[in-house]
Amino acid sequence: MSSKAELLEAIAGKNRGLLATETDKIAILAVVARLEDRNPTPRPIEAGSLLEGNWRLLYTTSRGILGLDRVPLVKLGSVYQCIRTKDQKVYNIAQFSSLPFLESIVSVRAKFEPVSGRRVDVQFDRSIAGLQSLIGYKSPSNFIEQIEAGKKFFGLDFEIKSGNQQGWLDITYLDDNLRISRGNEGSVFVLTKP
Repeated sequence: MSSKAELLEAIAGKNRGLLATETDKIAILAVVARLEDRNPTPRPIEAGSLLEGNWRLLYTTSRGILGLDRVPLVKLGSVYQCIRTKDQKVYNIAQFSSLPFLESIVSVRAKFEPVSGRRVDVQFDRSIAGLQSLIGYKSPSNFIEQIEAGKKFFGLDFEIKSGNQQGWLDITYLDDNLRISRGNEGSVFVLTKP
């Protein structure tokens, strides 16, 4: 079995990491490391056509993301990281479901700057949160188009002051539909795109 298939099998049923036991986490990280050793794209930041797009989170160790599922009466839905290489922007979008008609999203936008062939510095600059129906949320692409057209959204929509939220992200594996990244807080992210 290839390491990629092995990873997908290891994270299956783990609900992005929410259901992973400590033993699962150790096993998954071992498979991640083997796959990173076989990265087919040694300088992923320079592979704009592969990097570009709407990536859906399959698995993470990020306490920040996994903690989003602990809000009472709210279930974490799909989580996306949408990369726009031309504009050097990244959009993190988390969808939530709860009572009917109360589906919501939380999103942050960041600018990124390449600092090596696999690392980008990230500076968060805008946060948006609210009910999907009031925001007019239909899909990640549609939402990003609205943001870039200058729309201000009903709900929480504010700029993040420079310097308050920054970090870095290493892209340690990249092919046409799978990406593995490691963040400055030690988190691992496994994402896919159609």
